[in-house]
Amino acid sequence: MFGRRGMKSRTRIEPRLDWRDAGGDDLRADPADRPAWARSAKSAKTARGRKGLGRPRRSSLGRLFYWTFVLGVWGVIGLAGLVAYEASQLPPIDQLAVPKRPPNIAILADDGALIANRGDTGGAAVRLIDLPPYLPKAFVAIEDRRFYEHFGIDPVGISRAIMRDLTGKGGLEGGSTLTQQLAKNLFLTQERTLSRKTQEAILALWLERRYSKDQILELYLNRVYFGSGAYGVEAASQKYFGKSARLVTLSEAALLAGLMKSPTRLAPNHNLAGANERAAQVITAMAEQGHITEAMAKMALANPAQIWRDKSAGSINYAADYVMDALDDTVGASFDGDFTSPASSAASDRLSNRALLPKYFCDAASTP
Repeated sequence: MFGRRGMKSRTRIEPRLDWRDAGGDDLRADPADRPAWARSAKSAKTARGRKGLGRPRRSSLGRLFYWTFVLGVWGVIGLAGLVAYEASQLPPIDQLAVPKRPPNIAILADDGALIANRGDTGGAAVRLIDLPPYLPKAFVAIEDRRFYEHFGIDPVGISRAIMRDLTGKGGLEGGSTLTQQLAKNLFLTQERTLSRKTQEAILALWLERRYSKDQILELYLNRVYFGSGAYGVEAASQKYFGKSARLVTLSEAALLAGLMKSPTRLAPNHNLAGANERAAQVITAMAEQGHITEAMAKMALANPAQIWRDKSAGSINYAADYVMDALDDTVGASFDGDFTSPASSAASDRLSNRALLPKYFCDAASTP
C-alpha cells in the first residue's frame, strides 16, 4: 500500500518485552523480531569475523614486538649503568698506564751462550718482528681468529661462546679476545665475576684505542703465563725447548699457543701428550684459516714438539747464584728493564771482577 505521499509503507514491528513471561531480565530484542536487512548485516559481519581469525595472531605478534623492544631498551639502559659504575671503580683513563714488566736478568757464558735467566718472569721480552711469523699467528688462530678485525670486544665470538655454553657443545667458553686476556693479565685478578668481566671489557677498549694491534699482540706474548713459572713466550721457549722463541719450529709454536687453554694442566714438562694433542688442534686451525699451507701442517703434525731436558741444571744454578750475589754488591736494584750479565758491555763495566766471572761460568757449565 502507499501512504499519502505516494510511498510504499512498511509495517512497523514493535519489540516484544516479554521478560516477565520468560522468567529472565534480558531486555534484548528477539532475533525473530529484527528486520530482514538487519539480520543479513549481522550474518555478514559474523562471516567476516570468521574469515578474519588471523587478526588476533597479528595482534599477539605486535605485542610481542612491543615488549621485546621495551625490554631491549631497558636492557641497554641497565648495561650502560653497569658499565658506568664499573668504570667509576677503575683509575681515571688519563692516569692508566701499562704496568712495567718485571726485569729479567740473563746470565751468559764467556762465549755469549745463555746460562740461565733470573727474575720473576723467567725470560727476557722479545719483539714481535724478531719472532717467526707463524708463532704469533698460532695464538691468533686458536685464541682470537678475528683479532685484526674487532675493536677489543668480539660480539660474534661472544655470541658463539654463549650458544656453545647453552648447548653444551665443546665445553664452556669465555669469548674473550686477546685484548681482553691482556687487560686481565695487566690490571685485574683471575676471578670470574660479572664485575671483573665488565672491567675487562672497558680496559680492552682502552688498550685498542691507545695501542696498535701488533703492539697489543707483542705485549700479550711477553706477559701471559705459560706454566711452570714461565711468563712470556721467550721464557716458555727457554723452559721447554732450551732455545729462544726466535728459533722455535711450527710444531713448537703451536704447542706454546695451545698452552693458553690451561697452562698448568698442559705444561709439556708434565703432560707432553696433552700438550701435543692441543698443539694438533692449533695446527689444524692455522691451516683452516690460511696462516700455513697444508704441506706445512702435515709436516708439523708428523713431527710433534719434544721437550728439552737440561742435564747440567745443578751446575748452572751454582753459576747463576754466584752472579746474582755479585750483582747485589755491584749493581743493586738501580737497573730498570731486562739486564744481561756479564756479556753485555753495560754489565761488564759495572762488574768489578768481569775477567773472572765469565771463566767461572764456563767451568761451572761444563761440570757434569
